[in-house]
Amino acid sequence: MTLMEIANELVAGCREGRENDNLGKLYAEDAVSVEAMGFNGMSPVTEGLEGIRGKHAWWDSTFEVLDANISGPYPHGDDRFAVIFEVKTREKESGKEDDMKEVAVYHVAGGKIVREEFFYGAG
Repeated sequence: MTLMEIANELVAGCREGRENDNLGKLYAEDAVSVEAMGFNGMSPVTEGLEGIRGKHAWWDSTFEVLDANISGPYPHGDDRFAVIFEVKTREKESGKEDDMKEVAVYHVAGGKIVREEFFYGAG
């Protein structure tokens, strides 16, 4: 897949609720995911597709998405693109609602996402 095919499919999958389906399709087995900070004792760096699947499972078990706006993709050269996520969530355990905005930068090599980096405010 080309950079823009990957980028467009990632965004479409996020908009349509197909994020988990797209992991095996778009990500390399040895992909790395980097958060701006760790949560609940988790490292900010997750290595490998199975680890990234685990991050998605944690998110799905912890939060309910009430509303989402996904902007992009915004390509940069032939190996990266960015996406802006604006999401309103409810923490399932506490019921606390929160508004989140983050920029995600995806690195592509060999027709797969090999690295994702998330940028957001701390607090």
